[in-house]
Amino acid sequence: MKDWAVEKGATHYTHWFQPLTGITAEKHDAFISPVGDGEVVLEFSGKQLIQGEPDASSFPSGGLRATSEARGYTAWDPTVPAFVKDNAVGDVTLFIPTAFYSYTGVALDKKIPVLRSIDAVSKHALRVLKALGNTVSKKVVATLGPEQEYFLVDKELFLKRLDLQLTGRTLFGAPSPKGQELEDQYFGTIKDNVSAFMADLDTEMWKLGIYSKTRHNEVAPAQFENAPVFSMLNTAVDHNQLTMELMQKIALRHNLVCLLHEKPYRGINGSGKHNNWSLGTDDGLNLLEPGDNPHDNMQFLTFLAGVIRAVDRHADMLRGACATAGQDHRLGANEAPPAIISVYLGDMLGEIFEKLGKGEKYVSKGVSFTDVGVDNLPSFPKDNSDRNRTSPFAFTGNKFEFRMVGSAMSCAGPMLILNTAVAESLDDIATRLEKSKDVKAEVAAILKEVYKENSKIVFNGNNYSAEWEKEAAKRGLPNVKNSVDAHKALITSKAEGILVKYGVLTKEELHSRYEIYIETYSKVINIEANTAINMASTMFIPAAIKYTTILANSISKVKSAGGSSKTQETVLKMVSSLLDSASGKLMAAIDARAKAADITEAVKKAESYRDSVVTAYTSLRDDIDALEALVPAELWPVPTYADLLFKL
Repeated sequence: MKDWAVEKGATHYTHWFQPLTGITAEKHDAFISPVGDGEVVLEFSGKQLIQGEPDASSFPSGGLRATSEARGYTAWDPTVPAFVKDNAVGDVTLFIPTAFYSYTGVALDKKIPVLRSIDAVSKHALRVLKALGNTVSKKVVATLGPEQEYFLVDKELFLKRLDLQLTGRTLFGAPSPKGQELEDQYFGTIKDNVSAFMADLDTEMWKLGIYSKTRHNEVAPAQFENAPVFSMLNTAVDHNQLTMELMQKIALRHNLVCLLHEKPYRGINGSGKHNNWSLGTDDGLNLLEPGDNPHDNMQFLTFLAGVIRAVDRHADMLRGACATAGQDHRLGANEAPPAIISVYLGDMLGEIFEKLGKGEKYVSKGVSFTDVGVDNLPSFPKDNSDRNRTSPFAFTGNKFEFRMVGSAMSCAGPMLILNTAVAESLDDIATRLEKSKDVKAEVAAILKEVYKENSKIVFNGNNYSAEWEKEAAKRGLPNVKNSVDAHKALITSKAEGILVKYGVLTKEELHSRYEIYIETYSKVINIEANTAINMASTMFIPAAIKYTTILANSISKVKSAGGSSKTQETVLKMVSSLLDSASGKLMAAIDARAKAADITEAVKKAESYRDSVVTAYTSLRDDIDALEALVPAELWPVPTYADLLFKL
């Protein structure tokens, strides 16, 4: 490889752009050899980098492994580039993307099922292409471009908030006098220190081969977004994990902290990870590219129908794959997206789908242009559709944007479900086309069936509206607003059937992941409850008691001086009332947490945490937030929302 810089005397692997020092060939079985003309070759000896043997018993396994069963294996995934990272003291490490499996060959990670799902959707997409007469394309790949939303907060303020440190979100906090109502943050001017962080982030991402493309302010105060160039799905999943790590690491260099939680602040927009997904071929075709005449583009219409059917059939699984405790504050909480899965096609594609689905002819209206009424600006051609930011699964020109994935999540879980659902749909279509003597007529028949059976999933309107929730219920679309219930879709006979049939997860692997999800939910809520109880007991209630003492002393002194203490008495009464209420709710939260912790059955435990514990500390929050609005700022023990959101 050209452009590698080799330090004098170095005999170690060098990153594409930077020299490496401090890695011995003996330790890592990796070294470089100069071959002349400034080129070097990365060489390996032995099998140490190809296969490793870490402990397989220390991670959550959902019953796949016992504590005594420690042997596990890592295997080099050659589809993702290796990379090098250094730290603040100059120590440099070569990282090999790997799959992780047990001694018995069971997948313990997210990578193996993702790779299996990629193979499944690729296999059946290629069958469809061949049935449509494409003899050139030899491979189909799933592609992904995950947009990453995040918040930044001043490090000094962060360190004064135990809830942010331990849970990633604020468990308490009265609303700031100013929120996001002016909508002046979105695409606004980026502050200098934030811009410096973003520039540093881009540089570090580029070093690792992550092609960061877009950065901007998001809707909420102190919220931002990073978007990369599309890549193969497996690479994109790995790169997004690296991106989140880099965001958190680099923010600290700028005296900031990066918050990836889906809902760090109540009453403020949460963060998602918009997964822009498509299918492409080895010879450069995007199978979801409509072209200039989408109504006549049989290839596009076939794959569009396949995706629509897949999403309708398995909307419950897609929802379940996006479920976490953090997501419960975001999905179905009057912001993007709702908990109801629907597909947005836009006016033009929606009309084409409807016309062809009814067996009617679609008459093209030609390319339309937008004239903005300014002489020195030309008329611009319009896209086939507008964009719908409220839709959880929206067609956006030549791809689908799955907006339901949470900001802190790995893309792997939702993407493997989507890939598998589409693989099943394309398998059905391919089988029919392969048997048909008139492929064009068969495609028309498939479009009619999909329209009749699956068009209920298509919705082009406002997904936030109460009217849509009622309409979705009439259509029979699932609307699951909490993670504990949403996860249940992953262990139905339907889920087992599709994931096992296409070799993505065995029944054992699938159920293990369900167990992990449920257990993780309970642990997250327990940590939040412990933190809320600690903060209320040691910070907020003592602060309120101190203020009541100050008020009582003031009343006594004012009365002694012959003045009126009516105002102080009114405030004292309000604070004392809230203090009594908060104390009672604190005891209730402690009791609810103890009862939930004593439950041994995993699902019942999670349901108890959801129904009792969350309810208890959320109710406690209401009183504490009301106290914050009354207690003087100098007595309040933590930074306020105004501090956290606007002091960057």
